[in-house]
Amino acid sequence: MVVMAVGSGWLGAEEPMKSQWQGFDRLDFQVAGRKSWLVVPKVAAAGKPWIWRTEFFGHEPQADLALLAKGWHVAYTTMTNQYGAPIATDHMRVFHEEMMKAYQLNAKVVLEGFSRGGLFALNYAALNPERVAGLYLDAPVCDFKSWPAGFGKGKGSPGDWTRCKEVYGLKDDAAAKAYALNPIDNLAPLAKGKIPILAVVGDADQVVPLAENSAIVKQRYEAMGGVMEMIVKPGGDHHPHSLKDPAPIVDFLLKHAP
Repeated sequence: MVVMAVGSGWLGAEEPMKSQWQGFDRLDFQVAGRKSWLVVPKVAAAGKPWIWRTEFFGHEPQADLALLAKGWHVAYTTMTNQYGAPIATDHMRVFHEEMMKAYQLNAKVVLEGFSRGGLFALNYAALNPERVAGLYLDAPVCDFKSWPAGFGKGKGSPGDWTRCKEVYGLKDDAAAKAYALNPIDNLAPLAKGKIPILAVVGDADQVVPLAENSAIVKQRYEAMGGVMEMIVKPGGDHHPHSLKDPAPIVDFLLKHAP
């Protein structure tokens, strides 16, 4: 893959590098020392809407590609093994500001949370509801007690759970169970901000059980007056993510675009 410098209005310390991703220009750069990139549409849509994949960039990219074709930008910044903890959401604020400053992207973003990426998306939206146009969550972790802790019916992940407690500054399981800002318990700011949520889930997910995550979020969110749609894949496990035909996802996001 040929990589070259591009000089088109970048306001950061270093100019990004240009490559290709799925037939679109991809700009690679660092924000606060973290590898980041932005995939650019052929022609930007009015208002420069964008979607931000919080984890697992490029996995099952059907919706991302469809939105790129409609003029959306697709963004990513590295936050691996940070599980939506404050260290991650602090960086997300910095990255968000940089995307507005350097590329004049819309002040409101759609957050795309795949699996553990749901923790990032939900936590950032709760802290910055005025900056979020909507959430597309796909088999999302909404409660870290479900995954990676595995306190419910899911498999859990002991190594991830140890790292998760460390980045949240939680000394033990008891502290984690008492933590008040787990996404599933902190939906009021999203509802007050009228953030629409779409969740694509499988009803047989053995890793991130539906009943412990999206189903509870939907029940609580709608009780608060929030808008949440859920597309349930009968017999669907944690994988594959997304939909073969992303039209329902794209239609939802276009309806609620900033």
